[in-house]
Amino acid sequence: MSDYEQLEVFQKSHSLVLSIYDLTTTFPKDEKFRLVDQMIRSAYSIPSNIVEGNSKNTTKDYLNFLYMSRGSLHELKYFLLLSKDLNYISEQLYLQFSTECDKIAKMLNGLINSLKRKMDSKNAK
Repeated sequence: MSDYEQLEVFQKSHSLVLSIYDLTTTFPKDEKFRLVDQMIRSAYSIPSNIVEGNSKNTTKDYLNFLYMSRGSLHELKYFLLLSKDLNYISEQLYLQFSTECDKIAKMLNGLINSLKRKMDSKNAK
C-alpha cells in the first residue's frame, strides 16, 4: 500500500469521488457536459492532488498540492449547492454531501497544519 493510501483524508476523498459519480447519474442528460463534468472533475481533483503532492520531494510542494485539493473541495461544495438550488438533489442529500465535504476539509486542514509545523521546525534548526 502506498503512503497516500494509508491517509484517512485520501480514503474519504476517494470514497467521495465514487459517491459523486453515483449521484450525478440522476442529473438531467443536458447537464452531462456542464455541471456533471465540473462536479466530477472537482471531486477527483481532491484525492488526485493528495496523491501527486505525496509523491513530491519537498514538503513545500506537497503543501501546494494540498492547497489545490482544498480548493477543489470547496469548488465541489459550491456545485452541490447549485445542484440543490436547481432541484437536482434534495436538501437531505445536499446536507449529507456537504457534511462529508466539511469532514474532509478538516482532515485536509489537519494534514496541512501538520506539514507546516514540520516545515517550520526544520527551518528553525
